[in-house]
Amino acid sequence: MNVAVVGTGYVGLVVGACLAEMGNSVICADVDDDKIKQLKANRIPIHEPGLEPLVTENQTAGRLTFTTDVGAAVDASEIVFIAVGTPPGEDGSADLQHVLDVAGTIGDHMNTPKVIITKSTVPVGTADKVRATIASRTTVDFHVCSNPEFLKEGAAVEDFMKPDRVVVGVDSQEAADILTELYSPFVRTGNPLIFMDIPSAELTKYAANAMLATRISFMNQVAELCEKVGADVNHVRKGIGSDSRIGPAFLFPGPGYGGSCFPKDVRALLKTGEEVDVSLDLLESVEAVNDRQKLKLLEKVCGVLNGELEGKQVAVWGLAFKAETDDMRESPAIPLVQGLLKARARVRAYDPVATENAKQIFGDRIEYCPNEYEALKDADALVIVTEWRAFRNPDFGKMKELMRQPVLVDGRNLYKPAKLRALGFVYAGFGRP
Repeated sequence: MNVAVVGTGYVGLVVGACLAEMGNSVICADVDDDKIKQLKANRIPIHEPGLEPLVTENQTAGRLTFTTDVGAAVDASEIVFIAVGTPPGEDGSADLQHVLDVAGTIGDHMNTPKVIITKSTVPVGTADKVRATIASRTTVDFHVCSNPEFLKEGAAVEDFMKPDRVVVGVDSQEAADILTELYSPFVRTGNPLIFMDIPSAELTKYAANAMLATRISFMNQVAELCEKVGADVNHVRKGIGSDSRIGPAFLFPGPGYGGSCFPKDVRALLKTGEEVDVSLDLLESVEAVNDRQKLKLLEKVCGVLNGELEGKQVAVWGLAFKAETDDMRESPAIPLVQGLLKARARVRAYDPVATENAKQIFGDRIEYCPNEYEALKDADALVIVTEWRAFRNPDFGKMKELMRQPVLVDGRNLYKPAKLRALGFVYAGFGRP
């Protein structure tokens, strides 16, 4: 099938490459000329495991092309995905300017009937706005669908190629038939292709992310309670996660959720509730817990260093909001580092892939190290922010030799407290006695 994907950000690039891998002819379009030049040269602007070889192989095979001519991409395609950004406004609502700009371009180049799919995360009612924008510029028949993405950063290619489910909101049986054909290679193992009305599909994405965010904030509050009463949150997590009604996913306490989805989507859903006069006070609490949680790392560093941060040197392992990505958006590392700098501490940090993005935030106010052990030299404390695999089983003897003080704040509960304390470390984790 001939497919256009407008927007070559995180979602659009994964969608385009994966659809091309299944034999479709895909044109990825973006107005950012520098980005398109990089992609044509097989240079991927984001870190996502498995994406670069997918782009390279499908460009070489001729199934995947990149262009800045959005109109030409629309002309050549029967299916058009809108995958541009929907950044949050000051009030938390999703900014639909880019989505509707693309809709206008589609309307101007509607030479044959097409299926238009909103892949961007958008609030309920967006498909109606897209339909109205296109209809104001063409008399050619078209269908508008909502197909929210459920891609985890760090595992996006795998998620798209082997989805748990594919959710599609459609306005006609004809559109449903076309999307059934498009997605059939991805659901051959029996995972469902779920069709529904468009408003339900639009809301499903926000509801899913809000549920996962709720689990994270819930466990962070349980972890705080564990610390107060002398319980171990790891035991509690296993105890409740083994309940089939609950399950083990997203029950790990830590420094709060971040990234491009959960914070933005919770705020957007709160804004939608406000607009229709529905109180989503549970989600207000979820967001408040997360905001407080992001300050916990700094509080724990202050605690283990007896409140004396000025002049201290703190090592930070991990800057990205999660492992397997270079995404710094809403990362817990940001308030931690900013708080340390405000207290006049020195920061030496290491992250395998997020350094360049971190430089855009911190500039030269911190030192960026080439590996995790270099960051430890003369450190008064180490803070684990991101659970990269390389951090899971380090050389503790070497760590202790390099550090001025063997103080460790484990923001991801990677290590066993008893083991660290037996080795002579001062250890602090989340929800552990």
